[in-house]
Amino acid sequence: MGNGHYFGDGLSYLNPSDLKGRLIAIEGTDGVGRSTHIEMLQEWLEVQGYGVITTGWTRSSLMSKTIEVAKQGNILDRWSFSLLYATDFADRLEHQIIPALRSGFVVLADRYIYTAFARDLVRSGDPTWIRNVFGFALVPDLVFYLRIDVDTLALRVIESNGMNFWESGMDLRLGADLYDSFKKYQALLIEEFDKMAEEFHFEVVDARKPPEEIQEVLRAKIEPVLKNDRRELQHRDVPIEASLT
Repeated sequence: MGNGHYFGDGLSYLNPSDLKGRLIAIEGTDGVGRSTHIEMLQEWLEVQGYGVITTGWTRSSLMSKTIEVAKQGNILDRWSFSLLYATDFADRLEHQIIPALRSGFVVLADRYIYTAFARDLVRSGDPTWIRNVFGFALVPDLVFYLRIDVDTLALRVIESNGMNFWESGMDLRLGADLYDSFKKYQALLIEEFDKMAEEFHFEVVDARKPPEEIQEVLRAKIEPVLKNDRRELQHRDVPIEASLT
């Protein structure tokens, strides 16, 4: 049921068109509300009887601790960090995402490879290398981009958890302090996400709206895709419950 495509060369042992589930990614800058909407979507989908798993950036059991230690030390170059993130993603793809899609689950991804593209491009200016690194990734069925302006984002982050070294791009020395650097770094990321939104046809959602309104938009885009899947299953005389196990 998925779109059946890899971003690049893909995995030679797996035909993605055989995967029965759906992969839905939510992208956007730090502090824009992705995790909140992932949780709300999961609850909504499970109430309707869908099997759902969630996955997120640096949540691989293999790599999450390694990445955290590397970030604390701040001793690696951008290539090394990108390769660590790619390893984290590969582990989650192999052990979480593909098995779930094979079983007909809906996979909700809090960030996807486009985050790596944006971060690496801001630091290097060359998209070719990082896109080749993530060529094994599956193309999602839907990518939602929660878009926000940098001034609203800065106020939101200050009111919540505050700003940290990496979210402010302090490794790039863009500003004199955390706040100044945060605004400059996040503005650069927003610029890259805006470009990718056109290139990869993201569903752009205004993240300044109240969460309830954003959820309505997300659900309105997701529902037709999943309903079409159910119609296909019924047409094939396959019980829906069987597709989720």
